[in-house]
Amino acid sequence: MTTPAKPQRRSHAQAREEAIDQILDIATREFVEKGLAGARIDEIAEQTSKRKIYYYFGGKDELYRAVLERAYHRMRDSESTLAPGDGTAAEALRRIIEHDVTYHAQHPDLVRLVMNENIHHAEHLRQIESIREKNRGVIDVLAGILERGAREGLFRDAINPVELHMTISALAFYNVSNQHTFSHNFGVDMTSPEAVARRAKQVADIILAWVARSAVVSPGV
Repeated sequence: MTTPAKPQRRSHAQAREEAIDQILDIATREFVEKGLAGARIDEIAEQTSKRKIYYYFGGKDELYRAVLERAYHRMRDSESTLAPGDGTAAEALRRIIEHDVTYHAQHPDLVRLVMNENIHHAEHLRQIESIREKNRGVIDVLAGILERGAREGLFRDAINPVELHMTISALAFYNVSNQHTFSHNFGVDMTSPEAVARRAKQVADIILAWVARSAVVSPGV
């Protein structure tokens, strides 16, 4: 008779990471629903433990910053799988645009956290050292795609990658931030997988038309 294998014990590091993730999951829901001002450590602690929260994070502001940091990192990490060097520059840019629209739709918590942080004038975001570097990465990727597109004769010269990123983010963001009011006002489905896929393609079409060498744009744009 074969003796059942004993389940592997989690290492201290694994247990620590699981505990942190669990707290961040709970805290994310609380901050998304109530914002930083309305969230309460006691209510978060009801689903975990106040001792763990203070041990790992120190307090509510630190916990909020950890939630923000994880949300931003997950977004940027998801973009790192998109192989920007594959295919033409237009194909690479389309992949990024459609991915970002879809990601925002599938992760509305990110949008709500960003909206809340804007209420605080990015006060807490400025205290997270890793965010600027992470965000710089996507700008570098877009700059490389734009340069390649110009060499291929597909894109206009001298498009600012930060402005391109701003446009992608704005169009991806709107579908989530305004989905309830827009759907009510115009009877438009903005949340089904089919609607998200259709909108992702539309946004990519719009932006690719703007960056195209044949685009008609105002002087200086």
